[in-house]
Order: sequence, then C-alpha cells, then structure tokens
Amino acid sequence: MAKTKEQSKDTRNKIVDLHQAGKTESAIDEVMESIPTGERVVIGADFNGHVGEGNTGDEEVMGKFGVKERNLEGQMVVDFAKRMDMAVVNTYFQEREEHRVTYKSGGRRRQVDYILCRRGNLKEISDCKVVVRESVARQHRIVVCRMTLLVCKMKRSKIEIEKKTKWWKLKKEECCEEFRQKLRQALAGQVVLPDDWETTAEVIRETGRKVLGVSSGRRKEDKENWWWNEEVQDSIQRKRLAKKKWDMDRTEENRQEYKELQLRVKREVSKAKQKAYDELYTRLDTREGEKDLYRLARQRD
Repeated sequence: MAKTKEQSKDTRNKIVDLHQAGKTESAIDEVMESIPTGERVVIGADFNGHVGEGNTGDEEVMGKFGVKERNLEGQMVVDFAKRMDMAVVNTYFQEREEHRVTYKSGGRRRQVDYILCRRGNLKEISDCKVVVRESVARQHRIVVCRMTLLVCKMKRSKIEIEKKTKWWKLKKEECCEEFRQKLRQALAGQVVLPDDWETTAEVIRETGRKVLGVSSGRRKEDKENWWWNEEVQDSIQRKRLAKKKWDMDRTEENRQEYKELQLRVKREVSKAKQKAYDELYTRLDTREGEKDLYRLARQRD
C-alpha cells in the first residue's frame, strides 16, 4: 500500500512486471534500460532464487534479513540489483521468519518472491513483509510493502495581467464631469504648468486612476458559472466533506452517503441552470438581458 504527499519536482511511477518482459536476463535488462533513470521503478516477481541471510559484501543492495542460504539464482538477483542500482526491499526489515517466507509447500519454506526498488527510493519504504495465510498463486504468499510516494502536483501557471485604468467609464456623463473637475484642480494646483507632454500625461493618468479606478489585474475565469447560487455551493461543500469522510473510513454507509450527495449536487446544478435560463429568457427584451446574452456568447467562444 502507498501513501502520497506533494513534491515540487516532477516524479513518475512505473510498475514493471518481469513476466511480461520474458524470463531471460537480457530481456529484463532491456526493459530496465528503456526506463529513464529519473523515473521510479518497483519490481515485484518470483525470482525463484534465495538471496539468503546476511549481506556481507552486498550491503549496498540488500539488508541482513533474508531466509537461509544463498543459491545460484539468488546470486543472480543480487547481481541484477547491483547492475541496475536497485535494492532488495524484503531483506531490510527485521520481521519474524513467518513474515519473510514467501513460498510454503509441505515442509519447504523459502523466500523466492522479492520486491526491488531503486536505491534512491529505498527511504520511501517503511515496511515490507508477507501477509500470512494469504496466497496469490499456488504455494506463493502475498508480499506487501508500505511506501510514501512523493508525487508532483501540477501547478497552474500564473499569468500576470496589467492593471488598467477604467477609461471606458468616461462614457458616463457623471464620470466624465468628475474627471474634468479633478483634472482642472490637479493642473491648477501646480505652481508652474508643465511644459512637456510626459509630465502632463502623467497628471492625466494619475487623475484617471483616482477618479475612474483600475482593473483588478486578475485573469478572468473561463468557467460558465453565471448560474451559480448558494444552494449549489452548499451541496458541493457537503459532497466534499462526505468524500473526505469516505476516504478516511471506507464503510458502506459512508460510500452510500457520498453517492447520494453526488446525485444531489447534479440535481442542484440542473435546477440552478434551468432557473437562470428561465430568468434570462424573461429579460431578453430588456437592455440588461441583451448584455447577459452577449456575455454568455463570449464565454462560449
């Protein structure tokens, strides 16, 4: 099982099934060499070899907690880990032997199924052991490891938009008159009238900013949310809380509550849109209704 937390750098995950690549050593090497070194790789397979207890001479790729003695196939696993700069995860955790044995048949008890990861990612693994009394194939028991994966969260790039003076307000007579008065006051208040255009232009711009105001500089949202209302917002908030509750405790009751709130949000959104369209149709003959219609058309372009 794995937990995730955010990381600023780009991180990728790849699970490699060695049986899909073929059982030959060259085929496995070919698969590994095709994966960029910056990508995380986790290998889980029946290697049919015993890496054995102890790690003298092989400390960089395995821990001390294998099972019994190493054989030829186990040495091949260790050599593979060295070639690919990987680590045999099972051997790093001091579990009871019952939690290290991956194969049981009659009186035979072996550790032949291993999980490998890049050495640089070994710090992300906090535990690895066999699930007792659970099997995935004949005589082979489930091997699990607990990992904390550092996964990149894509961040939306922020585009700085220049704040602009709202000169369009001069179309309104009251704004235009106020601007004239303030500009006269600004120019008359100077001891000597400016001779150069740049100084005069700056006085005009400053007066415009004070009288007419400036835009926020924020990027306009492209989302079609003109129909949004408090009922929709409340339903979505309840759904989010239900989702968190279900993520923390996956009971059937919590799942059902989340599903019901999902349907409720859909109904509230549909109802809000229908109400907004009805109100728009009744205002189409008015000037405000025309403006709303043009605004919707621009959103859909």
